Amino acid sequence: MTPEAGYFLEKAAKPLVEAEAMLTINLNDAAGRTAYLAGFHAAQAVISERTGRFVKTHKGVQTELHRLTRGDPGFGGELREFLSQTYNLKSIADYQTGPDAEVSAQQATDPLIAARIFVSYFENLPTAT
Repeated sequence: MTPEAGYFLEKAAKPLVEAEAMLTINLNDAAGRTAYLAGFHAAQAVISERTGRFVKTHKGVQTELHRLTRGDPGFGGELREFLSQTYNLKSIADYQTGPDAEVSAQQATDPLIAARIFVSYFENLPTAT
């Protein structure tokens, strides 16, 4: 693994711990947003490892990750949907207002569980050849 990819994976691990702490004190919006961020950094690690490039935008990371994992039988279903689904949660927390703009504890917990799986998947991938 390149040092850069390793740095991204280290950066992905920290938000997982932070999101868990946030849930314990009912900071559900922040926990959901932070679960997304963990996955975003894990995706950046894979992109960096496989292409040598750094993609910084949310859309760019999602697009490049989908391109790089196309045909990967281990990266299907829930893993493939993780970034787009949790980005929607991040959008609710960051931009929406009104009674439906609250992220519930369950809405934040499920993505945190998924984020752990998502990050772990990339931590355990063989390095690029």
